Amino acid sequence: MPTSCNDYDFLQIEPHWQAQWEQLRPFRADNASAKPKYYVLDMFPYPSGAGLHIGHPEGYTATDIVARYKRAKGFNVLHPIGWDAFGLPAEQHAVKTGTHPAANTAANITNFKRQIKALGFSYDWERELATTDPEYFRWTQWIFLQLFQRGLAYVDERPVWWCPELRTVLANEEVVDGKSEVGGFPVERRNLRQWVLRITAYAERLLADLKDVDWPESTKRMQEAWIGRSEGAEVLFELEGDAQARGPLKVFTTRPDTLFGCTYMVLAPEHPLVAALTTPAQKAEVEAYQRKAAAKSDLERTDLAKVKSGVFSGAYAVNPVNGARVPVWIADYVVMGYGTGAIMAVPAHDERDFEFAQQFNLGIRAVVGRTQLLAFDIVPSMTPPDHGLETFHITVDGKLRSVNCYHKHCVSGEGIAVNSGFLDGLPTAEAKQKISDWLEAKGLGKKTIN
Repeated sequence: MPTSCNDYDFLQIEPHWQAQWEQLRPFRADNASAKPKYYVLDMFPYPSGAGLHIGHPEGYTATDIVARYKRAKGFNVLHPIGWDAFGLPAEQHAVKTGTHPAANTAANITNFKRQIKALGFSYDWERELATTDPEYFRWTQWIFLQLFQRGLAYVDERPVWWCPELRTVLANEEVVDGKSEVGGFPVERRNLRQWVLRITAYAERLLADLKDVDWPESTKRMQEAWIGRSEGAEVLFELEGDAQARGPLKVFTTRPDTLFGCTYMVLAPEHPLVAALTTPAQKAEVEAYQRKAAAKSDLERTDLAKVKSGVFSGAYAVNPVNGARVPVWIADYVVMGYGTGAIMAVPAHDERDFEFAQQFNLGIRAVVGRTQLLAFDIVPSMTPPDHGLETFHITVDGKLRSVNCYHKHCVSGEGIAVNSGFLDGLPTAEAKQKISDWLEAKGLGKKTIN
């Protein structure tokens, strides 16, 4: 036996034990075993290169430690491996090497398998699969048919990353600095008809069942944020002029209680109503902005730290609660993937709206005060008086009260409605309920979960 690392003869010891594992199959999961089951699954590698890269054994070593530990603790461990062999990487590798994808993929799998076995991972090779095998992908097709028959797979037009050079749609992870990860070709955002899976049909169950999953609390919080359950209301804003024929503009908001504070609206650059409501005078500027926004990822567009950009559409909408005329802007900090792709902007109580309003000198109207009715920081709807102090007079429990507001920055939390007509004096939760009921009664909106 070796007495130190320097005495370890890799070329003699490793092949010996690997041969033993091939013969004795100690890592085989036994379906008939009475032992408690444990499943350890790696992300299958893409056999699209000449061989493994350092990231493969880095991750696989960690899961192999878990698999071996659980076996030592008496578990019947299923630790499989396979090959995710479809997709753009395999196609591009075949193009570069000039070989048929089927032959190329088979050769790559043979080499990947040799390398993984040489590393000594404790996989159950009897469970090996490849996604290119008809015996495998027939079940992918079967699952898709079940989804389609239940209305969970449908065709829709959605914004995607399109690479003209590769002639394919790319995932966000395949786009780096506005170019395709493969080949470095320019990409653009484009609306295309495509198959969509209605995963939102299970959003509530996903959220509710997180309590049953043995995960760290930090991971559960990340999952909750990814699911992104938002309670609020859809609100209908009538458009002015020629765009009125297209019907009202629908927005989703988690704070319908701030509707009286809406001083402008924002549409995502790819919103289907942009062309219809843009005036001839603004057409060239809006189209140029759309082209520029098409080269940005959603992450770049929604980055809170970036300087806000936008362009006026030339159109106006009507605030349903007070009849106020509000300008409609196009800005890339609003994306089509959330809500309706259009927002009502309340800059006094939303950080991004506030920065945008400052950038373009748009109106700011404060409609939420602190619950204690004490002095608080807020932005007014008019030019601040001396010392930046403004007093709102509201009725609370039948009594006239005053709220002092200092004009420094926006306040995004909950409080008491001010400057909000029939909502004045109500705490946020009650104001949300009352305005939602009012909108539904008037046919101007409805409560909804996004």
